[in-house]
Amino acid sequence: MSSSSVIYKVEQCIAYVSLNRPDKHNGLDKQLIVGLVQAAKNIKKDRSIRCVILQGEGPSFCAGLDFSYVAKNPSMIAQFFLKLPWRKDNMFQRVAHVWRDLPVPVIAVVHGNCFGAGMQIILGCDYRIAMPDANLSILEMKWGLIPDMSGMATLSRLTRVDIAQELTMTGRFFSGIEALEYGLVSKVSETPLIQAQALATKICQQSPDAISAAKYLFKKTWKKDTRAALFWERITQLRLLGRKNQRIAMQNGLARNKQPKPFVDRSSF
Repeated sequence: MSSSSVIYKVEQCIAYVSLNRPDKHNGLDKQLIVGLVQAAKNIKKDRSIRCVILQGEGPSFCAGLDFSYVAKNPSMIAQFFLKLPWRKDNMFQRVAHVWRDLPVPVIAVVHGNCFGAGMQIILGCDYRIAMPDANLSILEMKWGLIPDMSGMATLSRLTRVDIAQELTMTGRFFSGIEALEYGLVSKVSETPLIQAQALATKICQQSPDAISAAKYLFKKTWKKDTRAALFWERITQLRLLGRKNQRIAMQNGLARNKQPKPFVDRSSF
């Protein structure tokens, strides 16, 4: 599945999703938002996929919402801001939070500018590998707004409240190195795509059921009380025990000097 705004391909169980409006620094318009959400839907359905690498074409990862496009298409705000009663999010929130909801890890590769909506998209990913000189900002304050594309759900899991407030209230720019200090990126590298591919390859060598279960478990238990964490730990482990991929992992672990057996496609989690 590819469109003019989103490039999508799968290679060796890794899905590559690329924002493709390079002339606009991948500023989000209606087509790009819809394309990203659709790509995530396709990944969720394809059980052969073990990991996702999310990146931007051209000079930047994503410079945020394309306000010049929005000014010419004001109906987009009402259309994407309204939430259907049975959904937990609106479309603006979904384009960032959908990556956290996927059953496979998502690695964001960050270069150039990463502002506003772009920042909230990478915060919804599981790992963020950035160029040291990447230029980041929670920029909504510039427009008299607050981060409302799931930023409040993700910032609180990654950094201290004083740092989150200061960056939100000032909208100031900061580098990839500073973002690492704040806990907002996982690693800085001059070759972030190579680093992302190396991490994705390691993940793909593990049981896809166990990887999905681990992501599910962290989502359910992170910063929860001990009783709830222990409950979800037991339930998640029970869903893994005895499944085909778990049996293969056991066989591979015991047969240390033999060629490991390949895992089957992941089960639903």
